[in-house]
Amino acid sequence: MNDLANQDLFSALKNGSELAFKKVYEDNREKFILYAKRYELTDDEVIDIYQDAYIVFHENIVSGKIKQFTSTISTYLFSIGKFMIMDKMRKNNKTIRSEKVMNVVKEEVDINDFEIDATAPTERQLLLKKFFSALGEQCQKILTLFYYRGLTIDEIMEVGNYASKNVVKSQKSRCLKSLKDKINPQ
Repeated sequence: MNDLANQDLFSALKNGSELAFKKVYEDNREKFILYAKRYELTDDEVIDIYQDAYIVFHENIVSGKIKQFTSTISTYLFSIGKFMIMDKMRKNNKTIRSEKVMNVVKEEVDINDFEIDATAPTERQLLLKKFFSALGEQCQKILTLFYYRGLTIDEIMEVGNYASKNVVKSQKSRCLKSLKDKINPQ
């Protein structure tokens, strides 16, 4: 969808157009179901997750939490669903095979793809973004998996082919310390 069409649809959504909400729901439902099948969830679980993600999407638009999009509406809706899938799997203690986790990590889901609040980022947030980008690839990966994706130390050990939990813990600790030291230099 081009930017103009995306903005027109967003305007219609903000104005409460049930037709626009129906279009978003129907245009993304099958795509999301196909996407979610890679996580070995039941059809009912996938449909429930999509509907829950859509409800959150709807509430965020109607309540005014979403002021504007810097990505497509579909990207925003899918990102809500992706987090719900990970949460569902974590709650069910389902393990995610490492190649599936790596596919999720490789996907371009950037928290900056959409804007939840129109306020500018704080100075601390800007520093975090700047210095996180300056970390090595391995540090970025381990911190993203732990803090952003919510994976456990065991899951990170499997995904990253680490020798032990202690290696993961110490690597995460060093990376976090490095990031904190860059943000708060003495």
